[in-house]
Amino acid sequence: MSHGDMNLTLKIWRQKNKEAKGIFETYPISGISPDMSFLEMVDVLNEKLIVEGKEPVAFDHDCREGICGMCSMYINGQPHGPKQGVTTCQLHMRSFKNGDTVVIEPWRAAAFPVIKDLAVDRSSFDRIMAAGGYVSVNTGNAQDANSLPISKEDADESFTSAACIGCGACVAACKNSSAMLFVSAKVSQYALLPQGQPERKSRVLAMVNQMEEEGFGSCTNTGACEAECPKGISITNIARLNREYLSASLSSK
Repeated sequence: MSHGDMNLTLKIWRQKNKEAKGIFETYPISGISPDMSFLEMVDVLNEKLIVEGKEPVAFDHDCREGICGMCSMYINGQPHGPKQGVTTCQLHMRSFKNGDTVVIEPWRAAAFPVIKDLAVDRSSFDRIMAAGGYVSVNTGNAQDANSLPISKEDADESFTSAACIGCGACVAACKNSSAMLFVSAKVSQYALLPQGQPERKSRVLAMVNQMEEEGFGSCTNTGACEAECPKGISITNIARLNREYLSASLSSK
């Protein structure tokens, strides 16, 4: 163990599947470098568990670059851990101190059932996107980009909304497990652009209806979603979603 390495106590939620009853298991771990990422630290634990003939901890990961949104977990009660604007894979162990106890849990939402341990099923987000998160295009040559004037403000807002990676931290942060920030970001990125206009009304109705069907709760208006979003998606999107939904509802009657 080199100078500066840490000894930690990990309390990790273990659950075989969504039907099983889960429990916290405690694992001491030593020799953790402050320069390791959080997921590398879990890798070290899993290697130790495998050597001991024990079941490794299941968790989601892919890019490990803050792009895919799969590395979603509660760390000491906060989605993606103690730092703002980062995903779990971008969190480094220097954010913790030698001797700390670190509590690691999966997202807690009825619409995100546990697959195993820290991995949850977020296919509800995929079904919301399939309901309306797309644009129709005519086949043939693409329209010349210069013939589609878009104000810089709209283009910037659409781009910012499109930064949402669908990790579900907004749902995890919300006491009602609301998906409003996610859905509003996905609606906004299309509603602000000319390409999104043909389905504008049907899109918002279909996506909100699917969101409700999946069992997500209603918006609490507390802003916890924005505070915990690793990509800083603004709750101004929720206001836009409400306007879009109201407009679409009125014109569909």
